[in-house]
Amino acid sequence: MSKYMFERLTALDNSFLVAEQASQPMHVAAVNIFEAGDLARPAGGIDVNRIRQATLAEIHRIPRYRQKLKWVPLENRPVWVDDPHFNIDYHIRHAALPYPGGVEELKKLTGRITSRVLDRARPLWEIWVIEGLSDNRFAIISKIHHCMIDGVSGADLAQILYSITPDREVGEPRMFMPRSAPTSGELLLDAVSRYAQLPGEIGRAIAPALRAPGRTVAHLAQFARSALSLASFAAPSSDTPLNGTVSPHRRVDWLTLSLDDVKAVKNEIGCSVNDVVLGAVTGTIRQYLIRRSVDPRGIDFRISAPVSTRRPEESGQLGNRVSAWIVRLPVEKDNPLDWVEDIRQATSELKRSNQAMVLDFLMKAAEYVPSSLVGAGLGIASEPMNMIVTNIPGPPIPLYLLGAKLLELQPLVPLLEGTGLGIALFSYDGKLHVGFNADDERVPDLPTVTSLFAEAFLTIMDKVGVRPGGIEAAIETGVPDAPEPARPSGAASSDAGFVAPPLAASPPRG
Repeated sequence: MSKYMFERLTALDNSFLVAEQASQPMHVAAVNIFEAGDLARPAGGIDVNRIRQATLAEIHRIPRYRQKLKWVPLENRPVWVDDPHFNIDYHIRHAALPYPGGVEELKKLTGRITSRVLDRARPLWEIWVIEGLSDNRFAIISKIHHCMIDGVSGADLAQILYSITPDREVGEPRMFMPRSAPTSGELLLDAVSRYAQLPGEIGRAIAPALRAPGRTVAHLAQFARSALSLASFAAPSSDTPLNGTVSPHRRVDWLTLSLDDVKAVKNEIGCSVNDVVLGAVTGTIRQYLIRRSVDPRGIDFRISAPVSTRRPEESGQLGNRVSAWIVRLPVEKDNPLDWVEDIRQATSELKRSNQAMVLDFLMKAAEYVPSSLVGAGLGIASEPMNMIVTNIPGPPIPLYLLGAKLLELQPLVPLLEGTGLGIALFSYDGKLHVGFNADDERVPDLPTVTSLFAEAFLTIMDKVGVRPGGIEAAIETGVPDAPEPARPSGAASSDAGFVAPPLAASPPRG
């Protein structure tokens, strides 16, 4: 079998392919905004050919970018094989906004680009170079299928493609010699051999447990605590205007916070940056439900928060090394400090119980489960949650692309089944970028959500006595004000200035 090369996708990587539908693209996207810098052409526009050549010079460091999928017969599980017809021009695309293009026009174009699924007959990534932005800027919209990367490996990838100095030298592209792909029969034979070895692998996995029974008992006790923590979310979450069948159309929005502001709040409260962020998400969802005439006091609203399981030695490797927490947001409460404190207690308990341990185990067990059963399991797994919120740490220093300084990196997370909104956060060079990806039909008022997030964070800052340093400018330039909701007769104001109308709570989904 040395005459060909292939690499199996893990069950977790494959799950993102199984989950994908025409109305549910499963690519991770980002909007990178640059100063034109050295990439500005004398006659105007951006030198896209230099970007293509630089990508070709570095692409050998990320071989997955020149690989495509091939399916194993009967098992219907994919493997990675080299693409003998790889063409960089297909993957790096060039477009322009009518000059002078503004942020709103860029957001609309991003929504259209990210609404389309990637072509599975080719390597699963695209880069769109968008020129025409005002103030001598351009943008790169990237789409990479989630089966290739998770958030942390995506951050590593950005650091491979970009440089920490503007004067980085680019070498010559290496010749690409695609390795032969196996035939369908050879793939099937390999799958049969793999299943035949399963009993031996199970025995080798059990042997260490038998040699150290004390450690095994402690491990099983920890697993039981994790399972009990996860079982508390077995019932479906509440139905909300954000949940239900989604369309294939996407709308995106974003804003930028000062990371120093977030850390100042974190230090005053005594929690983590992630706790502060989820507290702001809580306030956002609470007020949004009220504006959509839903009483948050009866809502069980849960988010899925990805948790990296990537070890230090796996830094820079593609593929997914991630599990997840399920966190209930206290949307029924009106005190901003309660939002953060309840989240802090919940995440502390999740760390203690190691809830993510069970999900990680289930995905390892799924390595030998047919794809059809994986698909059914994903449908069941989506019931306990209303939304995904992911927070990725990025580089704290500025990055450059061929002399063009990266100003912003706005992340976009794919929508899960039945969820009309996803929020992604990415820290970069002293800023925290917050990206909102929404179903255009289920959340037609996405700028209102963005504005409510900014307001919720400002409210938390005000409660702890931290003066804002950067968010006000973001609200003025990028986030339109949302109208105040009409107060129903008999409704009272809360401590946070929110209105809780006396409405019936939504029933649980399912």
